[in-house]
Amino acid sequence: MIWLHMFLEFFKAGLFASGGGLATLPFLFAISSSTGWFTTTDIANMVAISEATPGPLGINMATYAGYCTLGPLGGLWASLSITSPALIVITVIAKMLSRFKDSKLIPAIFYGLRPCSTALITAAGLSIAQLTFLPSTMTTNPLPLWSSINYKAILLALFLWILYRKYKKHPIFYIALSAIAGIIFEL
Repeated sequence: MIWLHMFLEFFKAGLFASGGGLATLPFLFAISSSTGWFTTTDIANMVAISEATPGPLGINMATYAGYCTLGPLGGLWASLSITSPALIVITVIAKMLSRFKDSKLIPAIFYGLRPCSTALITAAGLSIAQLTFLPSTMTTNPLPLWSSINYKAILLALFLWILYRKYKKHPIFYIALSAIAGIIFEL
C-alpha cells in the first residue's frame, strides 16, 4: 500500500508543481507532515544534494525521498512517479498545441501560470531559509530568537551572494565553495 501511496503523492507533486524543482518543495513539506516518511531536515538535505548533483531538482529530491523511505527501488519508484505527469501532460499539450497554435488562450494560460510559479518558488525559498538560518528546536527553546539564529550560515549566504553578484562564476563554483566552508566552519 505504501508504494501506491508514494506514487500518488509524487504524481500529485509532479502534476501540480509548475515552475521547476523548487516549486516541488511545498509538496515535499506536505508529504513530510502527512506521511512522516522524511523530516524537514531531510528536505533541507534533499535540496543541498539536489543542487550539488546533476539533473532536475525535483526529480533528484523525489529520488532521495523515495530512497530514504523504501530504499533503492523506492528512489526509482518516486522518480518515475514525479515524472509521469510531465510525460502525460507534454504528450497531450503537444497534440493540442498544434490545433490551437493561433489561439489567444494559450499565451494567456501561460501568463497566468507565472504568478503561481513565482509564489511556489518563493514559498520554497523561504522554507529553506528558515531551515537553514533557524534551528528546528526554536519553538521548544526558551532562549530569545537572536540567540537561536545561525549567524554563520547567514554570513556565508551573504558572502556567496556578494561573490556571485560581483564575479558571475558558474554556480558549481559557489556550490563547491559553500561545501568547503560548511566543512571548515562546521555549518
